[in-house]
Amino acid sequence: MPIPEDVTGEEIDKDVRQELQSLPKTLAEDVAKNLVMVARLIDEDPEGAYGYSRVALRLASRVAAVREAAGFAAYASQKYGEALAEFRAARRMTGGVELWPVMADCERGLGRPEKALDMAGAPEVQKLDKAGQVEMRLVAAGARRDMGQLDAAIVTLQSPELASNSVQPWTARLRYAYADALLEAGRKNEAREWFAKAVEADRDGSTDASDRLAELDGVEFVDAMDEDEAEASSASVEVDDDEVDDEDGDEDGDDDRDRG
Repeated sequence: MPIPEDVTGEEIDKDVRQELQSLPKTLAEDVAKNLVMVARLIDEDPEGAYGYSRVALRLASRVAAVREAAGFAAYASQKYGEALAEFRAARRMTGGVELWPVMADCERGLGRPEKALDMAGAPEVQKLDKAGQVEMRLVAAGARRDMGQLDAAIVTLQSPELASNSVQPWTARLRYAYADALLEAGRKNEAREWFAKAVEADRDGSTDASDRLAELDGVEFVDAMDEDEAEASSASVEVDDDEVDDEDGDEDGDDDRDRG
């Protein structure tokens, strides 16, 4: 797959670059460039990112960072079985637990929420950092909702992290998930309160909490471009009506001349 000229491979994280040092220099550079493309495309073009991840995987399947990148690209493309296999491979190579929550979410994607809940209660969760534990809580709550256990999902999300007033990288998503579960349970007023709290914490726009809040408040947004198109369409209709009137007038005139 083509690599843009502005991609050098130096953009990757230093830890990943260090992993690639086990490869011949030219090969390491090629792998690095493909990993940069994965990171660049994964949010806006998951399928494109997946394609680059497969190239990197063919070049260096024995590098844990490559297996992890391939896993995230497959996950973003909703290829959950493939993602889970790559995450498991990366975990075997590193012995770490950081991928445990996303592995559990892959189980959800494969229609196995019970397996995700089993993973949420496994000893590995205690080895996760705070961010990982919050992520695991979100996955567990999602699994509960998958199983129709809405009240249990709400209880799962109730935690010191949810109650805290301090804003952490996970705060907006945690509040959003809680608000969404409350809304599904018919607790609209509470849901509105928590969507508002999610908006306060969502400094980088990682959720659509502001839109959900506006929807609850009955606010409708009109796209400026849509408005312009509507006005242009209206003007076009008016012009067409005028043309029809002119044509009618001309036909009447012709009839008068013929009768004369």
